[in-house]
Amino acid sequence: MRHIKLRDLEVSRIGLGAMGMSHGYTGSGTDDAESVRTVHRALELGVTLVDTAEIYGPYTNEELLGRALKGRRDQVVLATKFGLVSHGGGARTLDSRPANVRTAVEGSLRRLGTDHIDLYYQHRVDPDTPIEETAGAVAGLIAEGKVRAFGLSEAGPDTIRRAHAVQPVTAVQSEYSLWTRGIEDRVLPVLRELNIGLVPFSPLGRGLLTGAVRSTDQFDEDDFRRGNPRFTGENFRRNLALADEVGAVAAEVGATPAQVALAWLLAQGDDIAPIPGTKRVARVEENTAADAITLTAAQLDRLGSLPPAAGDTHNEAQARMLER
Repeated sequence: MRHIKLRDLEVSRIGLGAMGMSHGYTGSGTDDAESVRTVHRALELGVTLVDTAEIYGPYTNEELLGRALKGRRDQVVLATKFGLVSHGGGARTLDSRPANVRTAVEGSLRRLGTDHIDLYYQHRVDPDTPIEETAGAVAGLIAEGKVRAFGLSEAGPDTIRRAHAVQPVTAVQSEYSLWTRGIEDRVLPVLRELNIGLVPFSPLGRGLLTGAVRSTDQFDEDDFRRGNPRFTGENFRRNLALADEVGAVAAEVGATPAQVALAWLLAQGDDIAPIPGTKRVARVEENTAADAITLTAAQLDRLGSLPPAAGDTHNEAQARMLER
């Protein structure tokens, strides 16, 4: 597995997103033993960037990773997130006040079984807390050795610049894939100007770009994709055509659609480390093999010219938490 740098933080250029092991997707959290095996196999294959968040579960995903990484902590760059759980009571969900950040980090350290977090992200921008205050709180944690690097998730250019002026931002995590390219015009240029890495989540289009999702009947009732605009009605039918185009290129390459979708992302720059999520050993083996795939210029152009996906990336409530 080749490595890249997110600012000064060296990571495998394909990471592992752990959310689906405990949260969000069909059958999540039903086989912790297989999830632990998946983490261990990822490490064997050279994956060093592992990503979680306190909201996943909530809390259970960090606990799972804590068990999976026991005795292996020094093999990973461990990332987690704060800001979607309010620890001070009340109805707020978005909460990046300094006191909440400090409470959150102590809980994450305990659940993960570690004395430091390598990359600590604000999960979503809190409009009620100036980003300078949040960045200052993380800077304090860095000074104490509890955190190594500061990240933001789904933040817009102004927030990134303001945060970076207080505490250098190492990485921004945003949805980015062949079917979600909104960050290319406004966010990605700022990241490159400031030498901030990009960590794309949902790089496989929440499973659609793998070609394995052909009907929403495949989803359990609690699968969040059932309410996602891109998986409903005519939007879903149109988006299946995108998956078919990825599959056609995959047939040319002699690879899987998932590998082609990841290879396209990797070709967008040496400052990009996607974190495809899985809870299965076979899938982590498939995803990491994308590191060895090189697409031709014609194939990259073909994929890059695909029409935009139909439908919004999130439902209305989730979309209000995003910056662009």
